[in-house]
Amino acid sequence: MPHFYAECTENIREEARLPELFAKVNQALADTGIFPLGGIRSRAIWLDTWQMADGQQDYAFVHMTLKIGAGRRLEDRQKVGEMLFSLVEAHFSELMAQRYLGLSFTLEELDPVLNYKSNNVHDLFKTIC
Repeated sequence: MPHFYAECTENIREEARLPELFAKVNQALADTGIFPLGGIRSRAIWLDTWQMADGQQDYAFVHMTLKIGAGRRLEDRQKVGEMLFSLVEAHFSELMAQRYLGLSFTLEELDPVLNYKSNNVHDLFKTIC
């Protein structure tokens, strides 16, 4: 963990520049020092069917979620959330100036017991670092 999800309307697929956003998000999360690099993942979920507001304009939205493992202090979670949303707003600022665009973000802490994973990528970074 953490896992960053971006649910995006299909009508901004090119302009959203998600690979660029994901590179920034992954680096920012790694730079916090509170998440293991081998667990950081970002992904897009493209929505081909949606309606926003009255449906009368070419509206678009991006809803982002960061899911993290349990156990981090509220202050750290809040700092990460604010940092990521600022990064997201900066990334989408030009697109927002050109079109109707809604941005939203939530940070979710996963259940400490009902959360299962297996990952051999962590071993790679133990030998490199």
